[in-house]
Amino acid sequence: QVQLVESGGGLVQAGESLRLSCAASGRTLSNYAMGWFRQAPGKEREFVAALSKSAYNTNYKDSVKGRFIISRDTAKNTLYLQVNNLQPEDTALYYCAAASTTFSDSVYGTSGRYQYWGQGTQVTVSS
Repeated sequence: QVQLVESGGGLVQAGESLRLSCAASGRTLSNYAMGWFRQAPGKEREFVAALSKSAYNTNYKDSVKGRFIISRDTAKNTLYLQVNNLQPEDTALYYCAAASTTFSDSVYGTSGRYQYWGQGTQVTVSS
């Protein structure tokens, strides 16, 4: 079983950038497909980005394409989400998640597909 801990969130102004990290322990991230989700106050949790177990394939929510980049550092056993040109609508609690899968190149955009979740890191963007 893998344990996930997010970090890197903060309060920034519109247009600024952050790098969110998701440190894993217990098992290596290369055993899982990974994803980032977010939940804003009063809203449901939504998909942001996904990375296949092979790390060859990615998928993004339309509104973050070209601004967010998901990646993995195998040596550090850490997942990242580089978030650029942040906007107030990006304000949310950001979660990383891991999905057990036998398919190396599949990416998953639904939260129900993921078995393991971190506690989240808060991103707040002021206008």
